[in-house]
Amino acid sequence: MYCIELAIKLSPIPLVVQRKNHEDAKRLYAEILQIIQKNNERFLEITCEKVEDKKISVLVSEIIAVQIYEKTSSAGSSKRPGFSLQT
Repeated sequence: MYCIELAIKLSPIPLVVQRKNHEDAKRLYAEILQIIQKNNERFLEITCEKVEDKKISVLVSEIIAVQIYEKTSSAGSSKRPGFSLQT
């Protein structure tokens, strides 16, 4: 399982969309980046693979970061995937 995580301005909780295979996840990640870079669309609509009619629309101008990672099933890991600063 692969996760695409969207960080939204002024929101402490990111939006996470999951894809079963890596190619689909990379395609969605690239699509989101392209929409942000072109800045020609106002909303981004993402659909759920599992539930056909489940959708979410996000205001593109509010997305501040996008990341893709593989979801691991290790129950003992308390560290979230992503980037962090080590001091």
